Amino acid sequence: MIQTACDSSLPHDSMIVDAHVVVVDDDPRLRRLLQRYLSEQGFRVSAASSAQEARQVLGFMQPDALVLDITMPGENGLELTRELRREKLHFPILLLTARGEPEDRIIGLEAGADDYLAKPFEPRELLLRLKAHLRRFVPPAPSSNLRIVRLGELEFDPVRGLLSNAQGIVHLTGGESALLSVLARHPNEILSRTDIATTLDMEEIGERAVDVQVTRLRRRIEPDPREPRFLQTVRGKGYVLKPGL
Repeated sequence: MIQTACDSSLPHDSMIVDAHVVVVDDDPRLRRLLQRYLSEQGFRVSAASSAQEARQVLGFMQPDALVLDITMPGENGLELTRELRREKLHFPILLLTARGEPEDRIIGLEAGADDYLAKPFEPRELLLRLKAHLRRFVPPAPSSNLRIVRLGELEFDPVRGLLSNAQGIVHLTGGESALLSVLARHPNEILSRTDIATTLDMEEIGERAVDVQVTRLRRRIEPDPREPRFLQTVRGKGYVLKPGL
């Protein structure tokens, strides 16, 4: 349930023009409220009442973001999230749930979600979180100080936020791309979990969420994630990205 009445007075943001969000929730009242509120804020919005309906929507279009309730009859939100990630669909996923304990949030991140919002919530917070994740897909202004980072057979372009190899683009989730972008801007520099969490707006979830994202990213960039060469842990200090061949 949304905690307060929808506020349509927030200014529109040019970054979300034409952004398409799919809202999936089996509560028809909440679904209608979110659809109306996000539409008033400039999004194009589709809605589905179940994972099955969501799959029908995703069958003919790929959204810019997905707002997904966890507790639904049949396939739940966590199961759908895992399946979408296995299918290499990497748009931002924001989970909604009535359970807001830190451990529940960690489970959501481990499933492949980019964010997690506990009910009841303020609609403005949902809006700001969506914008934050969409913003991560907008390439930053070019800078001569940002160079291609080599990670063995992989290359990461921090300006465009793209990871690639000889076969083409290696798809990353929004959270994985954001973490790699932060690390790539500080190669060979130790970044604490607190610094990373602050930069990625993850303070509320905590430092363990950073560890979860690091584990996921290692699966993308390391030949052997159990023996990381590029994304290393510095005990008691944090993490460091060490580019190399």
